Amino acid sequence: MVTRNGTIKRTALSAYRNVRKGGIIAINLREGDELVNVRRVKEGEKVMLVSTDGKAIMFPESDVRPMGRDTSGVRGITLKDGAKMLGMEITNGNGDLFVITEKGYGKRTPVSDYPEHKRGGQGVFTITMTEKKGNLVACRIVGPQHELMIMSNEGVIIRVKVKDISRLGRSTQGVKIMNMADKDSVSTIARM
Repeated sequence: MVTRNGTIKRTALSAYRNVRKGGIIAINLREGDELVNVRRVKEGEKVMLVSTDGKAIMFPESDVRPMGRDTSGVRGITLKDGAKMLGMEITNGNGDLFVITEKGYGKRTPVSDYPEHKRGGQGVFTITMTEKKGNLVACRIVGPQHELMIMSNEGVIIRVKVKDISRLGRSTQGVKIMNMADKDSVSTIARM
C-alpha cells in the first residue's frame, strides 16, 4: 500500500482473511494522508513510486519489511515542495514506465533506465517538467502488447496502443498523446 504523503506498507494477504461485517483496519493513516494505491507483490519484484513533480524511485520489495494490519508503514519516497504521491507500480525489471501529464503529454521509458535505490530517497526525474505540460497525473508499467484508455476530467476518452507511444529516455519532456481543451486536463488512465 502507498499513501499520498509517500508512506509505503507491506502486509501479508492472510492478515485480511477474516473480514467482519463492519470491515477491518487495513492501514493506520496519519492525519491529512490518504491511500493512493494497493498492489500485490511477489518476492524478488521491484517497487516503483512516482510523484506529481516528475520523480520516480525504484527499490526491491524486500526493502519494505512486512507489518501487521494496524500500522502506518514506512517512508517510501521523500517528497518536496508540495509534491504528492501519484502512484505505485510493481515490476519484474521488464517493460516500460508510462507517464502522462495534465495537458496530455506523455512517454514510456524502459524500466531498465531507472537506477535501483534504497527506499526513502527522493528518486530521479522520470520526465522533464514544464508549466506548459502541467504536473504528472498517472503512471503504469506497460508492455508492447498493452493498450491504454486515457480519460479527461470533461469525459473525453481515447484508446491508444502502447507501441504507438514514443519510447524516450528519463530526462526528456515527452510527446503530445491527447489533445486537451483549454480548461480540460487528463484525469486517469487504464491499462488493457
